[in-house]
Amino acid sequence: MTASAPRTRTRLAALAVLAAFPALAAYAQVGLTVDASHPGATIDKDVYGQFAEHLGSGIYGGLWVGPESKIPNVRGWRKDVVGALKDLHVPLVRWPGGCFADEYHWRDGIGARDKRPVKVNTNWGGVPENNAVGTHEYFDLIEQLGADAYVNGNLGTGSPQEMSEWLEYMTSEGKSTLAQLRAKNGHPAPFKVAYFAIGNESWGCGGNMRPQYYTDLYRHYETFLKAPQQWRPKMIASGGTGEDITWTDTLSRDLKGKTDAISFHYYTLPTGKWDVKGAATGFDEAQWASTLAGTMRMEDFITSHVAVLERTDPEKKIGFFVDEWGTWYDVEKGTNPGFLYQQNTLRDAVVAALNFNIFHAHADRVRMTNIAQMVNVLQAMILTDQDKMVLTPTYWAYKMYVPFQGAASLPVQLSNNTLYGTAGKTIPGISASAARAKDGKVYVALVNTNPREATDVVLNVAGSNVSSVRGQVLSADAMDAHNSFQQPQAVKPVDFSASASAGKLTVKVPAKGVMVLAVQG
Repeated sequence: MTASAPRTRTRLAALAVLAAFPALAAYAQVGLTVDASHPGATIDKDVYGQFAEHLGSGIYGGLWVGPESKIPNVRGWRKDVVGALKDLHVPLVRWPGGCFADEYHWRDGIGARDKRPVKVNTNWGGVPENNAVGTHEYFDLIEQLGADAYVNGNLGTGSPQEMSEWLEYMTSEGKSTLAQLRAKNGHPAPFKVAYFAIGNESWGCGGNMRPQYYTDLYRHYETFLKAPQQWRPKMIASGGTGEDITWTDTLSRDLKGKTDAISFHYYTLPTGKWDVKGAATGFDEAQWASTLAGTMRMEDFITSHVAVLERTDPEKKIGFFVDEWGTWYDVEKGTNPGFLYQQNTLRDAVVAALNFNIFHAHADRVRMTNIAQMVNVLQAMILTDQDKMVLTPTYWAYKMYVPFQGAASLPVQLSNNTLYGTAGKTIPGISASAARAKDGKVYVALVNTNPREATDVVLNVAGSNVSSVRGQVLSADAMDAHNSFQQPQAVKPVDFSASASAGKLTVKVPAKGVMVLAVQG
């Protein structure tokens, strides 16, 4: 029996009491203790990474309009969208996919844009892909954002030669033919590729492979991916999804010294069914609860996969990168089903914040995540319509959590936590995370999963006297409150502050609320 077993039994007993007598939960004060004297792993800035795939209007129209467009742009990239994304301090952007990556041939996207071949995007809507956005345009976006580049290579329909030549084209600093071609196309200096992935979802759209076969292919391709040491990216192996740990186990055993990370994908569906996922708006409380319960499974998935890595890679040299995650609903009526366009509500902001708190708790292994996707696709930061732009509730969650980028995670302990749920599925009422940011301040994030009742949280920072907290809160009256082109400011954060009284600082977390607060000593 471990030393933590009595504490676990006590916590389970408390939860059982609250479940049996829900009225008690409504009046209970939740205790939150932050241990600022024992910082944990640094929360990598790349935990707040983004994802831009050639899918629907995720790039064309949403980000890229072309230099000749009447929509204000810088070398083809929308000024309004890029400006809004810069406010999120976007640390990196994954490109060109996704499933699209395994059918993307990089030479189609270089040279004069009017001479590039037009292909069919067979994965997403069967629409023409004119390759207007290629390697040089992508790196221009990266430069405008001040972000790092995460390039996903084509394992599915490519070859070792094609992949190795793309990396050479991007990173060579010599006089090779490919380096001179890059210079001829407008960029004499090498591009900085921070991360490079060999394939995507190789268990599915990337080739329907088995783990061992993919592992052998990875070893083959990686052998020929050469770059000058100062320009060499970190390599990422395409891992698994959900509760299946086979990919993580096989890759971590057989790719030691050859990969820097193993990827993982998991999407939150209200119904848990791919044929009828659930609506983005107009849902009832049962689907609010099922969505949050579904997204909280991320904790169990990460825990089980990291347990495998602790056995196979105790030196922690291999990261666990959740490079696709987020909500996935039925598409909006009247839109192309292959474009994955969905509205974004307060529920999505709560989902995002719950996942942030989970990622922080596993900061030693989870060093990158990429929400799907940045603009107009799935759980987007931004929605556009022609020249109009709207910031989603998920955007505001990302902005509120900016202080956690590069911060030192701090242990937190919740006591007397409430329970929330319907139809027999319960999750913690309050989710919390804390960190000491680069500015030296302690920040606390709180999420209330209950859509009907506020919860009082008594905050204690061990070893210091907390006089007040100051920050922002995001909430709304309706579970599906959202920003539209007609009402773009319907859901956005408001300022919040609270001071200690009689030596105790109590924060009232509103129903369906997200808070990020700076602690004042």
